[in-house]
Amino acid sequence: MIRISAAIAAVLVTATIAFAQTSPPTYQADPSVYKVIFEDDNFRVIAATWKKGTRDKDHAHPSPSVAYAVTDCSLKVVTPDGKSRDVNSKAGSANAVPTTQSHHAENVGASDCQVVFVERK
Repeated sequence: MIRISAAIAAVLVTATIAFAQTSPPTYQADPSVYKVIFEDDNFRVIAATWKKGTRDKDHAHPSPSVAYAVTDCSLKVVTPDGKSRDVNSKAGSANAVPTTQSHHAENVGASDCQVVFVERK
């Protein structure tokens, strides 16, 4: 019985990890936040707008990208295991975004947050 329970637990953990790694990309996961504004064979440009107090759906960044903050932003980024980190960006700043598995972001700032992502395909 213990072996069966351990096997079931292992399958559930593996399934959870696999699900976390297969979240859809931003623009497919939550079109209410992420909009593709340009795309060609090499790049995809995505405009993201989080209204004050809103949270997007679980998503991934399947390739390295650059994020450009259009407005000041305060986001809380949460991974499936419950770990979180705060991301605070000033308008006009840019930073690299590595390939990232499943997570979601919540606008914890005092106003709407707008970011433009440029992804290399």
